[in-house]
Amino acid sequence: MKTRHMVLLLLLLPFAAAAAGPKIYMDKSQMPDALLFLPTPPDSSYMLMAGDYGRYWWGKSLRSTERGERAREDAQCNADYFCRIFSEPMGITLSKERTPAIYELLERSVQTIDQCDHHAKDQYMRRRPYMVFAEPTLVPADEEVLSKNGSYPSGHTVCGWSCALLLAEINPDAANEIFKVGYEYGQSRVIAGFHWQSDVDAGRAAASAGYAVLHTNGEFQLQMKRAKREFAGKKH
Repeated sequence: MKTRHMVLLLLLLPFAAAAAGPKIYMDKSQMPDALLFLPTPPDSSYMLMAGDYGRYWWGKSLRSTERGERAREDAQCNADYFCRIFSEPMGITLSKERTPAIYELLERSVQTIDQCDHHAKDQYMRRRPYMVFAEPTLVPADEEVLSKNGSYPSGHTVCGWSCALLLAEINPDAANEIFKVGYEYGQSRVIAGFHWQSDVDAGRAAASAGYAVLHTNGEFQLQMKRAKREFAGKKH
């Protein structure tokens, strides 16, 4: 019986590892904590909140346009989607199969940096725009889950801006184009109605802080070198 259980355990280990997600480079205790370095989110007494309201209406006005459709698509937040939207500015097709070194770097780095926003989200539990205005978003299926997750800082923006920082380091010649895609990905959260503009701005700051500290990790540095070599071989 023990032998049978051991065989079953060995068979299930690969699936358990896959379910756990990519291995992070550094744990939360080693990364910057947005709660400790970002300001508190604006409330109704702040002038910044008036700006957030204005940007909400700006975003809402774009929902029926082509830009709104892009914002709907940008609700996706995973390595495969990031490869898709950043392939054009990178000048090569990014994917797990075609660029495995870049894919691994992107997936692990984003998961590592995303930890920077967790404490602030839990502490502030800022209500999202669609909750405040009691209006639907561009992706209604996401509303119930995200209503239990704080709005500040924007986690999607942390991930998208992290990707832009990483890929611009790999391909600095295309940095402007890469940053444009990364910037617009964050703005999509305002357009879709899931985040205030100040959430998105804070998300970029958190991502930048996390990315700077990530560079102190030796394993990350080695994988970055592999990714740069891979890119050099693909762009010709």
